[in-house]
Amino acid sequence: MTSVHVWGAAGYAAAQAIEWIERHPRLRVGILESKSHAGTMLAESFPAFRRSNLHFSESGSIIAALSSGDIVISAGAHGFGREAVESFLARGARVVDLSADFRFEERAAYGLAEWNRTAIAEAELVANPGCYPTASLLPLLPLIALAPPNALVIDAKSGITGAGRTPAVASMFAEVDGDIRAYGLSGHRHQPEIERVLASHGCTTPLTFTPHVVPLSRGMLADVYLLFDRAPERQRVVAALHDAYAGSPFVRILEGGSAPSVAAVVGTNDAEISVDICGNTIRAICAIDNLGKGAAGQALQNINIMLGYPEEEGFRDRTVAA
Repeated sequence: MTSVHVWGAAGYAAAQAIEWIERHPRLRVGILESKSHAGTMLAESFPAFRRSNLHFSESGSIIAALSSGDIVISAGAHGFGREAVESFLARGARVVDLSADFRFEERAAYGLAEWNRTAIAEAELVANPGCYPTASLLPLLPLIALAPPNALVIDAKSGITGAGRTPAVASMFAEVDGDIRAYGLSGHRHQPEIERVLASHGCTTPLTFTPHVVPLSRGMLADVYLLFDRAPERQRVVAALHDAYAGSPFVRILEGGSAPSVAAVVGTNDAEISVDICGNTIRAICAIDNLGKGAAGQALQNINIMLGYPEEEGFRDRTVAA
């Protein structure tokens, strides 16, 4: 059994990761470190854990208990975890970082699991992608390989948990309820991440990215548009997606007019993708859970890859009603 510790363990993504680690047959929950919640039971913050004896530990607890070969999920806020991650690596741990702190560093494997398995398997440090980049890049990467598009447009909508577990989020639902709010229009922090990955795959087409927050607790839907000089061949477009994800247990390509559904992926590590052609434009739609495939789920998928386990190990099946 491999111990998986969680640094910054009081957030939404951390809680989802802990739930899946508890269910994993070859992982065990290690230290759950939280400066703000030290000494309290996990169930006080997340009632779903009332059957559990897990508790939050004080700062420094992980480094004191760390053994070589352990894994740490760094789930703290952006900009706060760099020093902690460096200390974990120095002690021989492997780290999956959920923040943006290491996504632009060459020493970190970029954790878009379906596209970077070899590097992830060998990595000591994995930089988990953001939720918007995950939902956008999964449909984009197979399609930009067909031909360079003239323009790229991403129109994406996220549940409010994408803002993290802060006091402001509690009031955000009341403010957003009945509304769809565009934000980050002067430059969202995920746009450079998306552009960097596209450039690494040979695509430097200008990108228009519009993120929105919608009155959902969790979930994300990305509408992605690729504009060309001439109409792409539908058969090639569909084949590109199927070829890219033939060996990927969490990616479903929908056909026959079916559209991706947030309700179908919430609580899972799944991604649903559909594609169609409108004149000279490819329209691809991708649905993920921003806390699942967009954060904790992809982190656990990456841990499975790092340890040589089946990617789907530890993920429970969905129920019709929960």
